[in-house]
Amino acid sequence: MSRGGLAVLVALAALVAACGDGSAPEGSSAADGTAAGAETGPPSIESTQTATGDPSGLAARVSARLDALPARTSLYARHLPSGREIAIRADEPMNALSVIKIPVMVLAYRDAEAGRLDLDERYRIRLEDLRRGSGLLQTFAPELEPTWRDLVTQMIVTSDNTATDIMIARLGRERVNEMLSELGYEQTRLRATTGDLFRRVWVMADPAHEALSHREVFERGFPSDPEASGRTFRFEGDPEEWLGRITAREIAGLLAQIHNGEVASRASSDEMIRILERQFYSTRLPRYIRFRASVAHKTGDWPPYAGNDVGIMYYEGGPTVIAVFTNQNTGDFVELESTLGRIAEDVVNSWR
Repeated sequence: MSRGGLAVLVALAALVAACGDGSAPEGSSAADGTAAGAETGPPSIESTQTATGDPSGLAARVSARLDALPARTSLYARHLPSGREIAIRADEPMNALSVIKIPVMVLAYRDAEAGRLDLDERYRIRLEDLRRGSGLLQTFAPELEPTWRDLVTQMIVTSDNTATDIMIARLGRERVNEMLSELGYEQTRLRATTGDLFRRVWVMADPAHEALSHREVFERGFPSDPEASGRTFRFEGDPEEWLGRITAREIAGLLAQIHNGEVASRASSDEMIRILERQFYSTRLPRYIRFRASVAHKTGDWPPYAGNDVGIMYYEGGPTVIAVFTNQNTGDFVELESTLGRIAEDVVNSWR
């Protein structure tokens, strides 16, 4: 039963990909390597807006695109072979949303290498594990038995919230943050589970909802009263309510370390990159470059108020790590997504 259910999951996943913009095309991968002497690890914090080696005016174009959005924005991009970079409010803490799932994936692979987690072992999903929001696992009957590797993959590829909370429970939220601290990241932290986040949405509507179980929250869905939209906007902008806190510079640094095989073995790093390359949601960074580049990336969003995308862009003359965050958006969400795509296109055209 469980294996048959997983087969259906794969088929549904393919259908989701076909109904969207499509996944990033095949291109160069981690095997392309990084030029000798290029910066690795978490970069030092410099100014909030810099551009190194930018005779083409790339930084000015990117900054203008971000500043045209009616939203809080930040960006960090680094061309790994040359070390050229752009940093725009790159050290300001932002609402990570589902981008914070990348460190959870990293810890899972580090635990697998240390013998603490068997990625091929199966987990039986219970009713109380189900979460709303993104992901396909919530559409299946309980008792499905994916492997831990399946759960990590769905946590990234479909941003599955059920898989995310199962993985956080297995690995430990504080251990994710301890790993980030050990790697030198001072701002990026996992603050909650998605189940806790969705309960808080209900508590904002009525404090009496604090007693709701995860299953009850799942069965209720999300509030739809006339004040719900305004509450959600305030909720997205409140740092105390964030799923994760993050900066563009730090998550780009972690992506560079994954590319360089510095946070896990080469084999584990390559597997993580392949998972990121299978990301279903391609309406942001890959939007205008998906036939020229392979983008190993992770989105994070609460539309129409927030839309983030971070990744490694593999293309001729690359790769480049890039992280773009947009929070508290009050404009057209389609235009927001298009802007992130144009920024990625600008970078690929300029950094070769």
